[in-house]
Amino acid sequence: MTHASPAVESAQPDRPKRSWREFVNTSGIDTRLLGMLVALAVIWLAFNFMSDGKFITSRNLWNLSVQTVSISIMATGMVLIIVTRNIDLSVGSLLGFIGYTMALVQTDGKISLFGLNLTLDALKVHHWYTWIVALAVGLLLGAIVGALQGSLVSYVGVPAFIVTLGGFLAWRGMIFRTGGKKGQTLAPLDDTFRILGGAPERSLGQTKTWIVAVLVCVGLVVSIVLARKRRGRHGLTVRSMPVDVGFAVGGSAAVLLGVWLIAIRYESPNTGESVGLAYPVLILIGVTLLMTYLARRRRFGRYVYAFGGNPEAAELGGINTRRTIMYTYVVMGMLCAVSAAIQTARLNSATTNLGIQNELDVIAAAVIGGTSFSGGIGTIPGAVLGAVVMQSLRSGMSLLNIDSPTQDIVVAVVLVTAVAIDALVRQRRRSAVFSALGIGAAVAAVVIQTGRP
Repeated sequence: MTHASPAVESAQPDRPKRSWREFVNTSGIDTRLLGMLVALAVIWLAFNFMSDGKFITSRNLWNLSVQTVSISIMATGMVLIIVTRNIDLSVGSLLGFIGYTMALVQTDGKISLFGLNLTLDALKVHHWYTWIVALAVGLLLGAIVGALQGSLVSYVGVPAFIVTLGGFLAWRGMIFRTGGKKGQTLAPLDDTFRILGGAPERSLGQTKTWIVAVLVCVGLVVSIVLARKRRGRHGLTVRSMPVDVGFAVGGSAAVLLGVWLIAIRYESPNTGESVGLAYPVLILIGVTLLMTYLARRRRFGRYVYAFGGNPEAAELGGINTRRTIMYTYVVMGMLCAVSAAIQTARLNSATTNLGIQNELDVIAAAVIGGTSFSGGIGTIPGAVLGAVVMQSLRSGMSLLNIDSPTQDIVVAVVLVTAVAIDALVRQRRRSAVFSALGIGAAVAAVVIQTGRP
């Protein structure tokens, strides 16, 4: 009778397999941003298929990048306001008011604020400093209005919804009271000022664009290295070297590929040369980096998130919560001025309907980007990506000749879906997140399909 020999045990113990969730947690990947990037890729591919390849072209993507800038810049400020559990409904009207004032400086040499008119005869003729004066007036006006609204919210105690709803009405009306023009169109603007608006003939060009792209890649690598040293210095968990190298190489490759596809391949219809990055996109990059630094590295940003996470604990911890809230509105007002300069420069004029409905687009961009109305949660890059998603939807639907009311319905569906997903995540009902996402996507697809001519 033969006996089966016992199984020979392996000399080497089995290595524990790491799940993808564990890898994501240890690598520090922002799952919200990753999900939005996947959603953006799906949107681009879907519209490219439905438009017979017209969406993913250098010309359309270049226009998309310029069209997204204004909303993206204001969305970076809206993140801080929503994080503090407040809201600003006046950003569109404030943009129109500031844009009209800056145009008045350039066309009539006037500064008209709250019934006080100051005429500067030297500005009636455009000089090299005219655009600087106009931009400085806009930034100052934005800061003053932001401080006014922020003080009413933080020190007086008026609800932010009411204060900014009043601003929504008041600043739009101020356009018709500014400079005695009664709302007539102001044009043309200063030639140097118009560079801020972006146009194929007023862009960086090929050489400068590649220099900017290389600098962005170098900055990405340096930030990864510094973050690694900082975490090690404070005794925190450091990502493995292959993961950091992968982030550096993958991020740099994505930057160079995007610049080549969008900016370099797009040739000017007049000269036939590569257009390069538009100046508004360069401004957006700078604003995003500055706001990210302000939110993550400065005391003000930490106070904002601390208050949004737990207002009572923040106040007991010695944070001047009232001043913090007021400063968020000051920052928002100045960002509205930057967006106003870009929009008026792009149009080469100021009109009474400038900035209409921008407040809804800005709030939607911040929320779609992962900012929670419950407070304490939100990122600057997420808001910018949310603006890109929204503008991609509008751009794709425009290529399909879908009317504006149908576009508003689709944006509304996407916004409600984003808020529903955020609520489900906070309730830890993760299984229902995919159901909400599927239902929202299906409804949006049906609306788009039925809205096609």
